[in-house]
Amino acid sequence: MGENLRRCLLSTSTVFNGPSLDSGLNLSGKNPQLKVGPGTAIVITSAAAVKELMDKRSASTADRPPHHMADVVTGGLNMVLARYSNAWRVLRKNAHAMLTPKASLEHLPIQRAEAAQLMYDILQAPEAFYTHVRRYSNSTILSITYGKRCPRYESPEATLFFKAQHLWELVLEPGAHPPLDLLPFLRHLPGAWKRLCKETRHLQRQLYFGLLDECQERLQHGQENGCFMENILQNQELLGFNRELAGYLGGVLIEGGSDTTSSFLQSLILALVEFPEAQRKAQEEMDKVVGDQRLPTLDDFADLPYIQAVVKETHRFRPVAPVAVPHGMLATEEYRGYMIPKGTTIFVNTWGIFHDPDIYDEPEVFNPDRYLLTEHGTKSGVDDSAFRSTLAFGSGRRICPGIHLANNSLMLNTMNLIWAFQFSPAKDPVTGATLPIDIFDYEKGILTAPRPFQCRITPRSEGKAKLIKRAFLDAEDVFVKFESGITTEDKEWVERYRAHVM
Repeated sequence: MGENLRRCLLSTSTVFNGPSLDSGLNLSGKNPQLKVGPGTAIVITSAAAVKELMDKRSASTADRPPHHMADVVTGGLNMVLARYSNAWRVLRKNAHAMLTPKASLEHLPIQRAEAAQLMYDILQAPEAFYTHVRRYSNSTILSITYGKRCPRYESPEATLFFKAQHLWELVLEPGAHPPLDLLPFLRHLPGAWKRLCKETRHLQRQLYFGLLDECQERLQHGQENGCFMENILQNQELLGFNRELAGYLGGVLIEGGSDTTSSFLQSLILALVEFPEAQRKAQEEMDKVVGDQRLPTLDDFADLPYIQAVVKETHRFRPVAPVAVPHGMLATEEYRGYMIPKGTTIFVNTWGIFHDPDIYDEPEVFNPDRYLLTEHGTKSGVDDSAFRSTLAFGSGRRICPGIHLANNSLMLNTMNLIWAFQFSPAKDPVTGATLPIDIFDYEKGILTAPRPFQCRITPRSEGKAKLIKRAFLDAEDVFVKFESGITTEDKEWVERYRAHVM
C-alpha cells in the first residue's frame, strides 16, 4: 500500500478499538474479518460485496452498531446513527418522501440564489473561499429545511451550527473516549465524556428546536416559504411525528446537507488547482456549451459530459465519507464461504474501493477522462457491473436520503465555479514562488474535508464578473422569503452588501 493511501486511510482514524483499518486492509482477501472485543467487525473493500451484502441483503445489514455517547446526545433519534427501530423507520420514511427528485426540484430557486451569492462572495473576497463554501452549504440546507437562511458566515445560526457540529465531531471521534460500548460498566463512572455529551446536546437542541419554533411561528402568521419542516408541522399526527422526532429530523438534515456539500466543493477546488489540465478541459467545454453571455443552468448539465465526469471523479478522488458510517447485522448471513453473524459491525471502505489500482488506472490522479472511457471510470476490461453512480452516497436502506437534493447542488456549483473562475496555486508574496498544497491533508473523522489551503482565484473575464453581480442582485427576490427572521445585524449587513454590488 502506497504511503499516500496509508496517510488518507489513517486520517479517517478507526471507529473501533482494535486493529486499524490500515492494517486490516493488509489482511488476505477483500473482506478482512477482525475481532473487536467480544464482537466481530468486517471491512468491505469491493463493490461486489457492497452490492450483494449492503444493497441486495439490506434487510439484514440496515442496523447500526451501538454508540452510547451518540444516544446520550440525541436520545437515539439521530437518523444517521440510530439503531434499526420504529422511530428510525418513521424518520427515514418521511425523509425519503420529502426528498424525492420531484420534491427536490421545488427547492432549486434557493439553491440557485445561494449559488449566485457563493460566486459573488468569491468574487469579492477570493482568499476566503473556504468559509464562503461553508456558508453556502449551511445557508442552503437551513433555508430548505427550516426556512431561514444565513447571509453571512458569522450569522448566529451558522455560528451555533458550526460550534455544535465541532462538539458533535468530538463526540464521534474514534478512540478519543472510553470504550463505553465494549465495556458498559464504564458508563457509570465519572468521565469528561459526560460533560461533552451534555454540552453537545444543549447546543444541538438550542439550534434544532429554536429553528423549529420559528418555523411554527411563521406558519401561525401565514408566512410559509415552502421549507421541509412546514410540511412536518402541518401534518405531524398523520406522519406519525412528535416534537422530538421533528426536531431531530431537521437537525440531521442540516448536519448532513451542510458538511457533505462543502467538503465536496472544497475538494473540487483543490483538484482544479492541482490538476490544471482537467480544469482547462472543463472550462473549454463550459465555454463551448454555455458561452460567456449567461450563467449555467441545471438544464445544461446533460450536455456537458466532461463536467459530469468532473463530478464523478471528485466523488471518487476524495469521497466525503472515506469509510462510511458502519452498518450492523440484524441477522446472520453467509457470503462467499464467510459466516457473518448477527451483531457484526460492517465498515464499507469507500476510499479503498475508489483507489484500488486493480480497478482504476492511477487512482491517486484526478482524471475525469476515465469516465469518458468507461461508465464508472474503471480500467478497460474490468467487470464494473457491481458499481453504481451513487456509491459515494452510501448503500442499502442507509443510503443518503438527500441524494437528489445534494446532486442538484453539486452539479449547479461545479458548473458555476468552472464557468466563472480560474483556480491556480497561490504565490509567496515575497519570493513569488508557488506555494505547495498537500492534497492528502484532510480533517479526521467519519466525514472529511481538506484542511484550509491557499490558492489564487480570479474571474475568467470582466463580462462574467458583471453577470455574477447581476445574478446576486436578482437573487434578492428569492432570498427575501427566507430572511424574515434574521437578526437586525444580519439585515443591516445584507443591505450594505447589496448596496455595494454595482
